[in-house]
Amino acid sequence: MSGQSLLVPGELSPHRSVPGSIRRPEYVGKPAPTPYSGPEVQDSDTIERMRIAGRIAAQAMEEAAKHIAPGVTTDELDRVAHAYMCDHGAYPSTLGYRGFPKSLCASINEVICHGIPDSTVLRDGDIVNLDVTAYINGVHGDNNATYLCGDVDEESRLLVERTRESLNRAIKAVKPGRQINIIGRVIESYAKRFGYGVVRDFTGHGINSSFHSGLIVPHYDSPHHTTEIKTGMTFTIEPMLTLGTHDYDMWDDGWTVVTKDRKRTAQFEHTLVVTETGAEILTLP
Repeated sequence: MSGQSLLVPGELSPHRSVPGSIRRPEYVGKPAPTPYSGPEVQDSDTIERMRIAGRIAAQAMEEAAKHIAPGVTTDELDRVAHAYMCDHGAYPSTLGYRGFPKSLCASINEVICHGIPDSTVLRDGDIVNLDVTAYINGVHGDNNATYLCGDVDEESRLLVERTRESLNRAIKAVKPGRQINIIGRVIESYAKRFGYGVVRDFTGHGINSSFHSGLIVPHYDSPHHTTEIKTGMTFTIEPMLTLGTHDYDMWDDGWTVVTKDRKRTAQFEHTLVVTETGAEILTLP
């Protein structure tokens, strides 16, 4: 594995503004969102609006990813995604969610998830996950992907490639009538072939007008998560695989989650709607 030094927190830039004409999620300016009490199965109008949100989120992530290179700060990636979403009439869902200060999550190397963009400079050989969610027309679209920065070692490249494949396999396993734990069973069985850890405490989730509806989508084989998958349900699948343990530590910022053994980790995510025959990806550019 790469011999990169471990990450330390950088400095935050000032708060980015969002045009007043763009509708905010209800949680902005509050310590926490109002608990969701609606259905997990969405109507056709909501799903169509989620296609729009998902497409903007995917395109904003792609635009930010174009700037990944040694010497670029994660704050610059945040600036690019923020501008793209605002230019397309969308609010960056993470901005102000439970106090999160930025418009995307940027998680490098040993950071499992929720890395806060700051003055940290990307280095040759890093892997970096960008997690982007857009809110428009009253709904959210959420996706993430892990990218290579410069010349990345083979072990890390394979981790990224296989994490993407674990998501693809999980999506194919989604069928109406199955229990939601089929998703984690497929991911964990694939990850075990390579000796990877599968993060347990951070999961996929229901998503619609609510950023996190309360539906939990585990990425490990959990006998306790037996919710039936139904046509019209909308949720994310976002496996986090590690080169070592799935245990983690959290930085003092209350957000940045790192592997306890500080080995590298990768993640991929799509927002899906369940169809009569499988699943449709809503976060496609």
